[in-house]
Amino acid sequence: MMKRVLITGIGGQDGAYLSQLLLEKGYEVFGLDMDINAQTCWRLHYLDIYDKVNLIRADMADSKALLDAVKKSSPDEIYNLAAHSSPGSSFRLPVECGEITGLGFIRLLEAAREASPQAKIFQASTRDLFGAGDGSAYNEDRPYKPSNPYAAAKLYAHWMARIYRNSYGMFICNGIMFNHESPLRGIEFVTRKISDAVARISLGKESRLALGNVDAKIDWGYAPEYMQAAWQMLQQDAPDDYVIATGQVHSVKEFTRRAFQVAGLTWSDYIKSDAGLLRPSDVVIQKGDFAKARARLSWKPQVKFNRLVEIMVEEDLRRWKRHLSGERFPWDVNET
Repeated sequence: MMKRVLITGIGGQDGAYLSQLLLEKGYEVFGLDMDINAQTCWRLHYLDIYDKVNLIRADMADSKALLDAVKKSSPDEIYNLAAHSSPGSSFRLPVECGEITGLGFIRLLEAAREASPQAKIFQASTRDLFGAGDGSAYNEDRPYKPSNPYAAAKLYAHWMARIYRNSYGMFICNGIMFNHESPLRGIEFVTRKISDAVARISLGKESRLALGNVDAKIDWGYAPEYMQAAWQMLQQDAPDDYVIATGQVHSVKEFTRRAFQVAGLTWSDYIKSDAGLLRPSDVVIQKGDFAKARARLSWKPQVKFNRLVEIMVEEDLRRWKRHLSGERFPWDVNET
């Protein structure tokens, strides 16, 4: 029998890649997002799967809508990827972040508990739970020290997942995901901001790239591989929590330098520092230890740092060339 899955935040980077993965595995995919029009769900169009998923418009702040979505999809698996996902913007919108990223997941758990209690559930947790890193590798037992409203909201959801798992016997896994990037990353994130800017500069549309803290060192992986890990968690006999990471750190400066190299440019010719882009509390060094995922899920990252940067820059260059040649397609950058 075909498995059925409900994915919240289906219009985002992770939702799109996870949908593609599960469609390839023969699932019937139901996807929930606040807005399901073509432009908002441009990633689904980009992967040519928009017409292959069942889209449901619903808000994570609406308990009834979530219950209706669970009843309609009758899922075997639920993946909660919906969130206000930018730590920076969470300082500007702390209430909204808590409402969607924290309480939204509890509403979803209650809907699942009522309408689909046997469903296996994945909660997208985050490396931001740990706060600023110290250079050591963080595993599942590391103490949590959230340093922004987004991380605090994610920590609430993370602990509630554990509470529901222990109290109600529900199959719920937390995936503590370190940064994972791709050509489908939102333009507001620094990696995609860099790859898009490099493409623009290479094609003569821009002359400078403004960045904040270029010394921050991050554990960056490839998003499709991280969604593979999320799926693998729900195929286990028992639920648990897993760190998903690469175990390697690279600075924003390294990412920028490599991105310009891909386009045949020298990064220092185009960079300017902007103190206004610094967050109130910025991650300094953060590295993940995925030993548990490697041992129990047989998962490990395949795409290395340099190749990740190449994938992103090459794809943004292709998109801009298509756009400038007159081709029109759903995309998150629509400048002429």
